Amino acid sequence: MEFDKILETYLRARFTLIVLVTGEEERALQSIKAICAQSQRSLLSWDAADYFKWVTATNAAAPVARDPLTALEQIDKFDPNTGTVFVLKDFHDMWSNAQVKRKLRSVAQRLKTTRKYIIITTHLGKIPDELKDEAVVINYPLPDARELSEVLEQLTTTPGVRVNLTQLGREKLVQAALGLSQSQAQRVFARAIVTDGVLDDRDIELVTEEKRQILRESEALEFYPAIETMENVGGLAALKEWLRLRESAFTQKARQYGLPMPKGIALIGIPGTGKSLTAKMIGGLWRLPLIRLDVGALFGSLVGESEERTRRALHLAETIAPCILWIDEMEKALAHGGLDSGTSTRVFGSILTWMQEKSAPVFVVATANDISSLPPELLRRGRFDEIFFLDLPSFNERVEIFAVHLRKRNRIPQDFDLALLAGRSEGYVGAEIEQAVIDAMYLGFNDHEREFTTEDILLALQKQVPLSISQRETVDALRAWLVEGRASSASGEPLPSPNADGPQIRLDLQT
Repeated sequence: MEFDKILETYLRARFTLIVLVTGEEERALQSIKAICAQSQRSLLSWDAADYFKWVTATNAAAPVARDPLTALEQIDKFDPNTGTVFVLKDFHDMWSNAQVKRKLRSVAQRLKTTRKYIIITTHLGKIPDELKDEAVVINYPLPDARELSEVLEQLTTTPGVRVNLTQLGREKLVQAALGLSQSQAQRVFARAIVTDGVLDDRDIELVTEEKRQILRESEALEFYPAIETMENVGGLAALKEWLRLRESAFTQKARQYGLPMPKGIALIGIPGTGKSLTAKMIGGLWRLPLIRLDVGALFGSLVGESEERTRRALHLAETIAPCILWIDEMEKALAHGGLDSGTSTRVFGSILTWMQEKSAPVFVVATANDISSLPPELLRRGRFDEIFFLDLPSFNERVEIFAVHLRKRNRIPQDFDLALLAGRSEGYVGAEIEQAVIDAMYLGFNDHEREFTTEDILLALQKQVPLSISQRETVDALRAWLVEGRASSASGEPLPSPNADGPQIRLDLQT
């Protein structure tokens, strides 16, 4: 593990006060014990209930200390040449005690000339300002795929356990468990076995549900079920093909082949063209948890609260990785320059830095309607794998969109004149087309519950004023952005020219 190398380096460099951030105290202690065994160091632990206890085997008596101050005094008096690591559990509860805080700082300073080290295990990443110069903070990593595979192997080799997993299913089950602690993974695997008496590919959803429970810790993150499919999205052929090629991007085979994990995409374009729907569709296509980041919920009233919420939310997203992090309408939340004493700028900077440097398999889907208010550094290459522009749908795409919404309402698309509807809806976006279908259904329902027709949809279209007319200047400015070559077309088609190939589409549908 990379953690083992880091901790061993810190011990060799005489870092005398190490704060280890973890919720897995037992697993972390086993890692420290293994490192001490390899380097022939002794290991003692202390907590407020059991006091000092030897972790490594020895015949020596453990020091006696029933309070934190006495524990620090015993560490200070301990033989300086023995090479001993002291693990202090739950010591963050003592941060508010000025006397303990001062004593810890003094002892850490004196230990620099000895072979003694203090490691404090805590689930909190924040330490007192007075200790920042003396302490180094390490985040203990969650178990990787290898460790989770071992947990799964131990359970599946238990007598009486039935396993019906393919090799790919086993890999996907372990991948779904990434982000869980070792004990959480063990519990959810056991629960899957007990639920129906067998462990199979269907249990992937059960593991995903466990991740959903973790999300409740953060008000800024919202879990979306993966229910949308490509069939629910009309058009956008180029974007769909790009996503299909990366459907297996998070598998071990992709790593062995040498492929890097995709970072994310930005979806820019006209409101109502399917940006949010596409984000939901990616979760369904890749069978990964879709997490929506509510950037507005990151901002708090206290000094530093917004930055801490941002750090927690992003860390939580990494915890449940692999996943898809959806930042919706980012221009409203990340456009900086407001009168908030620079808070929005700092939050924005934190998210930008994280997007650039993250190593966890978190695929970012950022959507925006107004690119004029976005800072240029957000959309530069390197933060996203691709920037797609969602334009007004072409004639062919409008045919698909009408068909999607008719099927969604249990109607047969071939019963309607889709070519005529597509020709009469030039300049309409997908959301407006959907609303026209719904309005036509109301017309039929209120007319003695008759079946609605093509004419009803045409009438509903006539009553709408599409965005391409009501906000012509805004739409033209957005489309000019595409023409300038600053993004790839999500459709892979030129600008709509609906009447050119209408009859051919009509003929195909009839045959």
